[in-house]
This record gives sequence, structure tokens and C-alpha cells, in this order.
Amino acid sequence: MSSPQNASSGAAGTLIILLSLLMLCGAIFGYYHFDTQPVVVRVLGMLAGVAASLFVFTRSPRGAVIWDYVRGSRTEVRKMVWPTRQETLQTTLIIAVFVLIFAVFLWLLDMALVEIVQLLTGSEGA
Repeated sequence: MSSPQNASSGAAGTLIILLSLLMLCGAIFGYYHFDTQPVVVRVLGMLAGVAASLFVFTRSPRGAVIWDYVRGSRTEVRKMVWPTRQETLQTTLIIAVFVLIFAVFLWLLDMALVEIVQLLTGSEGA
């Protein structure tokens, strides 16, 4: 069972998420409603609305969990060891050669299977 404290924090979290969604809808509505304004102004207004909506969303319990996950993911990406340019080129070349060899193999296999089918059915190819 949930305690009254959890129920009220859950309701508050839901209200925060709904507020965030309303702000997002308002930003989208504003973009289309002010169609007489220059596009730059409309885009900047929409970006400001989306940023405000995301800010409000991160204040909810669920948003805080998602934001912590994103921050943790960025930390893990920084820890990764990325291949050098030479390693990337060598790997790409190996893959390209393998794909070429495999394509030729499949082409030869297809030709052989066509010949076998033609022999078995006694028909001539087009």
C-alpha cells in the first residue's frame, strides 16, 4: 500500500507533468497562431517554450529520474575510448572487402542455382 505522503507526491508529480505538457502544447500553438510573425521569432518562441516545458518536467519525480539517467549516460559516453582515424579507416576497408567478397559469392551461388533449376526443369533462361 502507498502512504498518504507518496500519494500526494504522486499527485503533485502528475500535476507537474500535466503543466509541462500544457506548456509544450502552448509553444506549438503559439508557433502556428502567430503565423504573421517572422519565422525566426516563431522558432525562437517555440524553442523557449520547449525549454521551459522541459525545465518544468525535470522538476517532477519522474522527470528527475529521466534527467539523472541522461546525465549518467553523458558521463559514460565521456569514458568511452573512441577509435583513431586509422583504426576507423582500416575497419571500414575490411568491412567493404568482406561485403564485396560475399556479394560475389552470392552472385555465383545464384548463377549456379539458376543453372541447376534449368537443368531439372528442362527450361531455357530468358
